[in-house]
Formats: sequence, structure tokens, C-alpha cells
Amino acid sequence: QAQLVESGGGLVQPGGSLRLSCAASGSIFGISVMGWYRQAPGKERELVAQFWPGGSTRNADFVKGRFTMSRDNAKNMLILQMNSLKPEDTAVYYCNAYYNGINYWGKGTPVTVSS
Repeated sequence: QAQLVESGGGLVQPGGSLRLSCAASGSIFGISVMGWYRQAPGKERELVAQFWPGGSTRNADFVKGRFTMSRDNAKNMLILQMNSLKPEDTAVYYCNAYYNGINYWGKGTPVTVSS
């Protein structure tokens, strides 16, 4: 079983930056599909970015040139660096791990982009 805890969300002005972190406990960090999703008010949850165990990544189109996902395997941490934030990036951001048919979710961290 895995536990995921997100941090780093908050209020930021358009054009600003935030760094989200996900601390993962359990033994699946290095062998799971790990990633970030977000859910804006009134909308469905959507993929932001994913790491696959073989090293490949999958990113949403809106990530390009603005968001960078990284991982620290020694600390079991997943990082999402978000730059050039826009009001439409406002959402709750969730850390996700998928392993052996099971989705694990953190409780989410809210991001609000507003002037």
C-alpha cells in the first residue's frame, strides 16, 4: 500500500511559479507509474504528467514549455515545477501512483492563479 502526500500549492499571480512536491511512502515508488493530475472546479480530473517505469514520460499539451516534472528516487519524491502559470491552471493538483491495477491518490493540494 502506498501513501502520497502533496505540498506546495497556494495562491500565485498570473505568470508566477509554484513547486509542488509529492512524498511517497511504501515500496512502489520506483516500480509504479507516477504522476500528477489536476481537477478544476466543475471539470473532470485530467492528466498533467506521468513517469513510466521504463523511463518514458507522458505530458499533457498544456504542460509544454511551462511545467517540468522530476523525481528524487532516493527520497521517494515527485516534483512538479510550474512556471508561467495561467488562471486556467487553477485546480486541485493530485499526486498519483498506479501499480498492479490499483490507483493510489493523495488528498491534493490547491493551486489558485489569480491577480
